[in-house]
Amino acid sequence: MSARSILPVALAAIGLVALPAAAADLHTASGQAQILVQSDTSWNGEPYPHYPTTQPQLTVLRLTIPPNSALPWHTHPVPNAGYVLQGELTIHDKASGQKKTFHQGEAFTESVDDAHRGESGDTETVLLLVYSGTKGEKTSIPLPGQKAEY
Repeated sequence: MSARSILPVALAAIGLVALPAAAADLHTASGQAQILVQSDTSWNGEPYPHYPTTQPQLTVLRLTIPPNSALPWHTHPVPNAGYVLQGELTIHDKASGQKKTFHQGEAFTESVDDAHRGESGDTETVLLLVYSGTKGEKTSIPLPGQKAEY
């Protein structure tokens, strides 16, 4: 052992330098991953367009929807995915009338440039939403005459 490596141990022993106790207790371990959703299409089967060549910007939102409510009709200009933390969410496609319901613990992919809205059930719905866009780009665009989604 060199003098350089002995010095911190010796100083710690006499109380002049504190070595981090937590570091001695840590061990290296891999985390356990579970893919919740992975897709190149939205929930309604529409393929995602290619990404822009500009600098990407990720946005993560926690969105709460009151019970028995429908969000305003809107579109998303960028690919995004969601996870239902609480309650349930029914996504309603405006053009086709197609609907699909996702429950607590389920993940989903949202559509790009398709008019749709989310509808809650009998209890409050809480979502975690992740958008993959670019700086300055909106994550949600209301249809004409509609309020903003958030």
